[in-house]
Amino acid sequence: MYQAKAYSVSSATAPFAPTTISRREPTDTDVQIEILFCGICHSDLHQARNEWKEVMPTVYPCVPGHEIVGRVTRVGSAVSKFKPGDLAAVGCLVDSDHTCPECQANLEQFCPNMTLTYNFPDKHTGGVTYGGYSDSVVVDQRFVLSVPSNLDLAAAAPLLCAGITTYSPMRHWGVTKGKKVGIVGLGGLGHMGVKFAHAFGAHTVVFTTSPSKKDDALRLGADEVVLSRDANEMAKHAGSFDFILDAVAVDHDLNAYINLLRRDGNLTMVGAPEKPLPIAIFGLIMARRSLSGSPIGGLAETQEMLDFCGAHNITSDVEVIPIQKLNEAYERLLKSDVKYRFSIDMASLKSE
Repeated sequence: MYQAKAYSVSSATAPFAPTTISRREPTDTDVQIEILFCGICHSDLHQARNEWKEVMPTVYPCVPGHEIVGRVTRVGSAVSKFKPGDLAAVGCLVDSDHTCPECQANLEQFCPNMTLTYNFPDKHTGGVTYGGYSDSVVVDQRFVLSVPSNLDLAAAAPLLCAGITTYSPMRHWGVTKGKKVGIVGLGGLGHMGVKFAHAFGAHTVVFTTSPSKKDDALRLGADEVVLSRDANEMAKHAGSFDFILDAVAVDHDLNAYINLLRRDGNLTMVGAPEKPLPIAIFGLIMARRSLSGSPIGGLAETQEMLDFCGAHNITSDVEVIPIQKLNEAYERLLKSDVKYRFSIDMASLKSE
């Protein structure tokens, strides 16, 4: 074991503060990474404040962070994929059972025995896993990803969650050139959805409640912007979409978007509203439409996404902050006061 610098919370109401945590020494199959940047995901806030206590209670102290990019510093004797000096990334998963049908299908995100990057039982230490708000991390090589060298690392960090969360359902539902795709909500997830839909060659339409977001949506790659509160604008698009990605995490009318789907069209939820949303089933039945949800992707698909981003020069729009501004960033995140993700410069941790 060795000691690593980190920022943690000690309770649901405590602020983040500097600390040290124990990391395992690399085993034969492990990669040790100096963390250069770590994105802040809204799920980090939920975990830090124990807002998912019914399904995933937080174990304190908690070190969040699952949008990690850095540089390899050490590798185990059996590691073949990486060498010291390589750029590397770690997302939401750091282990799985490797034997279940999901793992065999390269869908580790559905493994019943997966290990999340933080706040999950750690078989190596006997405690819990600690995430990327730290100066280093040790991860099995199977869960370490390669980062294209042309990408800005601070802006690439959110690809490990926001990127793959939007890329994966688009790939699954066949978003390509000639398709008409809707993106509901222009936030941390939605802005990545726009970039991917545009890069896939789809006719991309952004739905927003904020007229002020129109220019930004067009800058990000949207072909059209629809104000979702305008019934006439919505009616113009009835029955015309092949696919709609809904990235809104608050109460809203899903039926309004289901009615915009063409026959066999799909609406996928990546936003997770706290309360159940009512669905008018006839809206699905009459045109064989479908409603689904999607989490992150598996390791192979996440690498595919990173390579796609490298080829198309796609990154997240980020505001880079020092780790000392973490508490302020969380308060701003609650107010949606960021375009579109925070990325922590881990060099700032060296001064602690």
